[in-house]
Amino acid sequence: MSVADTLTNPANEPVGVPYSERGPASIETVASFGFWLFLLSDVVMFSALFAAYAVLQDHVAGGPDGLKLFNRGYVLAETMCLLISSFTCGLCALAIERRATAAFYLWGVITFVLGASFIGLEISEFLRMIREGAAPERSAFLSAFFTLVGCHGLHVSLGLAWLATMMAQVGTLGFRPQIVRRLLCFTLFWHALDIVWIGVFTIVYLGARW
Repeated sequence: MSVADTLTNPANEPVGVPYSERGPASIETVASFGFWLFLLSDVVMFSALFAAYAVLQDHVAGGPDGLKLFNRGYVLAETMCLLISSFTCGLCALAIERRATAAFYLWGVITFVLGASFIGLEISEFLRMIREGAAPERSAFLSAFFTLVGCHGLHVSLGLAWLATMMAQVGTLGFRPQIVRRLLCFTLFWHALDIVWIGVFTIVYLGARW
């Protein structure tokens, strides 16, 4: 191989061989592609849940609607917790890029606490609604509401478990390439949950015509 070929082909891949025939892709490429497919599948699922809620939100079966049920203070507190956690998650990602262990743990713990606070507020809201007789089986509206918001809350809970696992792995294994890759996937996942919640806040809560 000539010097010119080396400059245009630094990986020393076979010249003249199509990319599709040069062997399997790297682990980084496969992992990134697979994770983006996972996020896209989540987008499809939440899109279906949003569509179902939009169709069923007026089917209250004589029961309470969102305007009577939703607590403005709880919703605003939940939203602030998740939005701030998205910011701290971004700072956590910057710490990962710098391999700054102390900063990573600081912002990681703050992100975890904010996410856990969000889940606590959401569970408290669900329990209050159930005590008031607004359980999921009360109407199609409530079934759609609990399914959509509860599914998002389940994703946040899984994200918290993922973050706790990653913090433990950094403590035992350090910033190995595979650990860094998983952490960066987590940050993408967390930001995606924040985007979904903005949709929930806009369509479900603001849609209740406060």
